[in-house]
Amino acid sequence: MRAVCLQHVPFEGPGAFAASLARRDVQLDYHLVPKDGLPKDPGDLLIVMGGPMSVNDSESWIADETAFIRSVLKSGTPVIGVCLGSQFMAKALGATVRSGKALEIGMTQVQLTAEAKQDPVFGTWPESFEVFEWHGEIFDLPNECVPLVASEIAPLQAFRYGSRAYGLLFHLEMEQAGIDALCRECAPDLMKACLTTQAVKTTALPKLPQLHQAADQLIGHVLRSSR
Repeated sequence: MRAVCLQHVPFEGPGAFAASLARRDVQLDYHLVPKDGLPKDPGDLLIVMGGPMSVNDSESWIADETAFIRSVLKSGTPVIGVCLGSQFMAKALGATVRSGKALEIGMTQVQLTAEAKQDPVFGTWPESFEVFEWHGEIFDLPNECVPLVASEIAPLQAFRYGSRAYGLLFHLEMEQAGIDALCRECAPDLMKACLTTQAVKTTALPKLPQLHQAADQLIGHVLRSSR
């Protein structure tokens, strides 16, 4: 099997997802879309990562990627979209992506929706839990999608399209190196949110193993469903 990862900046990669795929002997191909363009195909699993840009920006590659993701979703290929990747998914499915009322950075308390309790992945999770976030934009629920997770700032934090496509506004895959890179490359966001690198890391690092278990569970589900 082969997975394809769309990156938008070099410092936001697949993190713990890569280890989960490697344990299952799944090849992982990387494409830095703004520089390299889109792949010829999505493989057996498309992973769409984050980035500091907006899906509402006017660059031509953003429109091209939105159309590519829409075609992949409609084909039934498994997709995992993270942060900007989930916003691409929402836009591709016709939903509005807009600014939230505040930045969500670091560990954030979120809650499962009633619908999530029937989901094969999220239905096994506690009703309330913490996730790592770094975003300023949120989205509405696209048509034909199931709402899974909500927070105080973002009424929709995760959704499922069909049985094998998940959009996550939060980061299950985040590793320490990724947090260091975000704090370095997106330092103005920290200032805007009145946070420090140390504060973000102190609360996040102890929770990463739990998030990585959830990331592995999600990878396992979408790969099983794609066979």
